[in-house]
Amino acid sequence: MKNILSLFCFCLLVTVSYGQNKHSEKADKLFNTYQYVDAIDAYLEVVNDKKADSYVYKQLADSYYNVFNINEASKWYAKALDSKQDAETYYRYSQVLKSQGHYEAANTQMDIFAKMLPEDLRAKEHLMNPNYIPRLADESKFFDVESTIINDNEQSDFGAVLSNDNILYFVSTRDNGKKEDNWTNKPYLDIYKTTRNVDGTFTDPEAVKSLNTPYHDGPITLSEDGKTMIFSRDGHSEGIYKKMDKKQIKLSQQGLYKATLIDGKWKNIVALPFNSKEYSVSHPSLSSDGKTLYFASNMPGGIGDTDIWKVSVNKDTYGTPENLGKLVNTADKEGFPFISDNNILYFSSRGKQGFGGFDIFKVDLNKKEEATNLGKGINTKSDDFSFSINTVKKSGFFSSNRSGVDNIYLAIPICQYQVITLVEDAETKQFIANANVSILDAKNNIIATQVTKEGKTSFNVNCASNYTINVEKEGYESLTIPVNREDQDQIVVNASLNPIVKDAMQEMITDKEVILNNVYFEFNKSNITYQGATELDKLVTILNAYPEMEILVRSHTDTKGAAAYNLKLSERRAQATIQYVISKGISKTRLSALGLGSKEPKIDCKSNCTDAEDAQNRRSEFLIVKK
Repeated sequence: MKNILSLFCFCLLVTVSYGQNKHSEKADKLFNTYQYVDAIDAYLEVVNDKKADSYVYKQLADSYYNVFNINEASKWYAKALDSKQDAETYYRYSQVLKSQGHYEAANTQMDIFAKMLPEDLRAKEHLMNPNYIPRLADESKFFDVESTIINDNEQSDFGAVLSNDNILYFVSTRDNGKKEDNWTNKPYLDIYKTTRNVDGTFTDPEAVKSLNTPYHDGPITLSEDGKTMIFSRDGHSEGIYKKMDKKQIKLSQQGLYKATLIDGKWKNIVALPFNSKEYSVSHPSLSSDGKTLYFASNMPGGIGDTDIWKVSVNKDTYGTPENLGKLVNTADKEGFPFISDNNILYFSSRGKQGFGGFDIFKVDLNKKEEATNLGKGINTKSDDFSFSINTVKKSGFFSSNRSGVDNIYLAIPICQYQVITLVEDAETKQFIANANVSILDAKNNIIATQVTKEGKTSFNVNCASNYTINVEKEGYESLTIPVNREDQDQIVVNASLNPIVKDAMQEMITDKEVILNNVYFEFNKSNITYQGATELDKLVTILNAYPEMEILVRSHTDTKGAAAYNLKLSERRAQATIQYVISKGISKTRLSALGLGSKEPKIDCKSNCTDAEDAQNRRSEFLIVKK
């Protein structure tokens, strides 16, 4: 149950006015007697006379909110919040923003609400998990990002690769006793390793001495079994360089080397055959089957400065390097390839459209589609590079100098799948165009709405919630269908809509009442919800088809709470129900409302009702006064 303070705020909202505007007296009377449709017209008159203030805007927004006109409610809440309002107004604005799919903006409003009422259960729930809505997967967001604890914030750390036995290898310029590189004035790179613990923390990094030399070593790639490593190394270490006589400079290139893990140490280090004094070969990534090695190089035959290449591998035999072409490479720099076990190639580029500096991209080599930018969070205006992912451990790593120095960040994959909805006429089996298809989360928040094109819509959603598809089309009965994923990457929801004809309506009409599914309200609330609006639209259709019909809406509560409070709550709910129907164009003379509180329970379970029994008692009845 919500705490007393929360409940008190709700009661104030419907019984007391804050900062009343002297020009809105008529509208206020209509609002306070729950005549929201007429109140809207009256408040709009004040607005049109240019006598409105933030109080009027708030009242107008609340009126729209109570009849589930989300877009208008959002518009007027935004104007009302130019001035400070009571906590409940911020809460309501957050709800309409969620219904519009504006989740970050909704969270901002909930942050304000939580500061104003920190003890409210809604505030506590928000602060515990502010991003509880599993929002539609933004095409530009594939990972959540966290900083790792292994970084030396004064030196460069990058090239992190996690083995299947939880050893994380990376390269760093952290203090290792080496002399400085004259080009960067920083220590040469060394290869380090650390172990990831069960709780996600890491042991203190230690240098891999059997691999490191006085010059640059790393980054690395590992075989699937973790027993073979291919790594970059500066040619100085092997005596492979060109002498620049005039300046007494020894110019070396990066090359690739192979090492084997024997008795816990890396041994048998050998150079790969395509290393050269004339060009650099670096940034290796070995496919999971060990048959293809990807790397970056400025070798002849490329497209730009440095390109991504691949070469076939057969034990100790290597084929001829192949350029990956314009699918990946540009006239600028590409580097740091990483090939995942599902044949997704991640790489960094300065030549493709991005946020600035190096951005990280991915391309599915199975489909050979255009490369996709990994989007905000992963990419920034700074250099973002050296991405790797262990799909078994569901952990990715990348590096960025967004803090001013190269640091390693953890990339947590966002589980996503596609929901395709096919909408057809139940009788003709023809696809229906221009139907409204909404996807709702487990809390019945509207995540997004699309209009069918040739009977089809498609949503990309996160895996961490249950979803419901709701389909509406004028002239058809609306349909609600639960989404059952069952670990599939794509599911198809078939929505077969029944045309609304008088014969079908007759099934909903008895001698005494119109039978609808239960119109639910939030606990202790009386505003119309999305689910309630969907059901009441059926009543609107029936009333339009039977223009002489008159309806009495009787609203009931469960048996919890004081009888007097329940009576007033049911009266508000009954009024909100008919106000919604009136807002859809039905004459107010055809509707009446009666709140009965807990006087006539459907199940007489008194104070020992189960949740299921309470739900049946919280109901609205639509009695036919006149056919």
